[in-house]
Amino acid sequence: MSECDASGEPEENEGASRYSSLTKTELEALAVSALLKHRSMLGADEAVYEEWLSASRDPTVSSDVLQTLQDEYFLRQKKAQDQQEELSEIIDALGYIPFISSEEEG
Repeated sequence: MSECDASGEPEENEGASRYSSLTKTELEALAVSALLKHRSMLGADEAVYEEWLSASRDPTVSSDVLQTLQDEYFLRQKKAQDQQEELSEIIDALGYIPFISSEEEG
């Protein structure tokens, strides 16, 4: 079943068309880069989440600081969702999840 836009018309697969002009080698390099970025973002997001949790348990932390940490976490979650959608489109266009060597992971 395909998704529909606001007018009820079927949506085109935007991701496939966006990456259709790339070669398999270019797509694989793009996928590896996007995967590494995604992993990095997840690690940083987890650190912000842990800081927010820690601060929420500390009665000396002001509500303004807690709100700032919460806002930062939610903003990061939105960015991670957007990046995940892009990564998914790249992998769909490539057709598989590429292997990432330990050298590439840095």
